[in-house]
Amino acid sequence: MNKLHAFIDKLQALFGPEASYLHILYKTAIAIAVSLIVWFVLKTILNYIQKRAKKYKFMRIDAKIFIAVRRAVFYALALVTGTYLIRIFNIQLVENVFFAFLIMLFAAPVKDFVAMLLKYMEDNIATKTETKVDNIIFDLLNKFAGVIVYITAIILALDILGVNVMPFIAGAGVIGIAIGFAAKDTLSNLIAGVLLIIDRPFEIGDRIEVWNAPAGSATWGDVIDIGLRATKIRTTDNIVIIIPNNEIMTRDIVNYTIITSKIRVRIDIGVAYDADMKKAKEIIKKVADSADWIAKDPSPQVVVRRFGESSVDLQLRVWIDDARKRMDTISYITDKVKDEFDKEGIEIPYPKRDITITYKEEKPAL
Repeated sequence: MNKLHAFIDKLQALFGPEASYLHILYKTAIAIAVSLIVWFVLKTILNYIQKRAKKYKFMRIDAKIFIAVRRAVFYALALVTGTYLIRIFNIQLVENVFFAFLIMLFAAPVKDFVAMLLKYMEDNIATKTETKVDNIIFDLLNKFAGVIVYITAIILALDILGVNVMPFIAGAGVIGIAIGFAAKDTLSNLIAGVLLIIDRPFEIGDRIEVWNAPAGSATWGDVIDIGLRATKIRTTDNIVIIIPNNEIMTRDIVNYTIITSKIRVRIDIGVAYDADMKKAKEIIKKVADSADWIAKDPSPQVVVRRFGESSVDLQLRVWIDDARKRMDTISYITDKVKDEFDKEGIEIPYPKRDITITYKEEKPAL
């Protein structure tokens, strides 16, 4: 190689300025050839590593990692080779444009690496935790990670080109304020969605009360999705209700399963004033004990709540292990108590009114 360089130097001295162009072409050809050889070697090594790495679970799950690595290596070689060639030809303007262009190219493999890293963390962290809020956070990161990477790349590229990005940032701020006023409801929902994720009054799978369900339909349901703009709740009638997040944050949230799925159910039962109260309580407890999903400890309890206009109002209080069987429990107890009361002659009264009609005989006029 030294002899070859010496030979080129002799040619340059012999032919004068024309030989310098020959020297530049020679260095260009050598640089491109070396880059191609290095790329071929590195590509072969990466293919070999990819075949050997198939025994690792992560590599089997996301084989796209090698595509991103090959792309990053290719861009790195292009950066080195291009910088060397630009320095040979001594073109500063092309150098800045070239660097800016490569930064934009590097944004793609960086985005891929971030996406794969988030996927790995999601598979090894979110799936091992009991809370489902981790899944929501990773979903948000997956949506915005690529945007953040490309915005950062654009800012860096403009800075290399000598463009002052501060006016753009200031302009973006003004535009952001204008958009904020125009879409304040949407932004309010987005902020409320973030607060829901942080505060966690409920999680996906929780059963909560629905205050704006259609008339005559179920008033509670299971949370199936917590988005940035709205939350989706599927009622027990299999109706999906989409509620804006800012509306949820201004309401009282009744969550039946946030601590445990075990809840107490209260069932009002009225009996006549002349009924055997002790016997009525025994019948109600017997019916409650016949349901296998009603907890035996604490045991069912029957209390007298008040003296109504036409009945003594009793209330059965039972604990069930599954909050989703609340309506089934109320229906079962009401149906069975009615049958048992009919058998035992215990009256379930209803409001009655006695109307007395009197006739007043009018005296004849004198």
